[in-house]
Amino acid sequence: MTVTAKICGINDPVAMETAVEAGASHVGLVFYPPSPRSVSPEQAADLATLAGTRVTRTGLFVDPDDALIEQVLARVPLDLLQLHGKESPARVANLKRRTGRKVMKVIRVGSSTDIDGAAAFTDVADWLMFDALPPKDMKNALPGGNAVAFDWRLLSGREWPLPWMLAGGLTVDNVAEAVRLSGATVVDTSSGVEDAPGRKNSEKIRALLAVVSAL
Repeated sequence: MTVTAKICGINDPVAMETAVEAGASHVGLVFYPPSPRSVSPEQAADLATLAGTRVTRTGLFVDPDDALIEQVLARVPLDLLQLHGKESPARVANLKRRTGRKVMKVIRVGSSTDIDGAAAFTDVADWLMFDALPPKDMKNALPGGNAVAFDWRLLSGREWPLPWMLAGGLTVDNVAEAVRLSGATVVDTSSGVEDAPGRKNSEKIRALLAVVSAL
């Protein structure tokens, strides 16, 4: 089984170069201003150009309106749109049709019931991502990148007719176990390769990608 990884929340050239050179399959650019990892379309354009076509350039959005999507895509060569909010299946289909880009819908997981909700998106999305639903008492929680994991065993044995990623609190120390328990073949990390929110560590990126590539 080949396992690959997406490094999300990249906001500086060194981290981007490191992720690409160390073998990431996907890189993520965040267009959500409350996040410490958020980038402007201008910053993202430079980073996406630096990445080139060696990886899948992914834009993370949270319940975006059409104006934001159009503003970003006018400047940034994205390959995949990651929808991390409460977007409906109809909205996913609409954005895919309007933009001509592939779309990944994020399912935030606290229980097996949440995972069941993925079925509504299998006919309209190109990818699914399963991320941890932050605890209700977590202060200043973001839609993702909270360094919180869920019970990976909830995904074991599940199958969908489209590719999917596992996210939520993944680090060099637990990613192998997460893959073993969930069956994921693509993993996503952001906080797990940082020194602080929004500050990527190149050595942590290299270390995690080395572990993933050996799985």
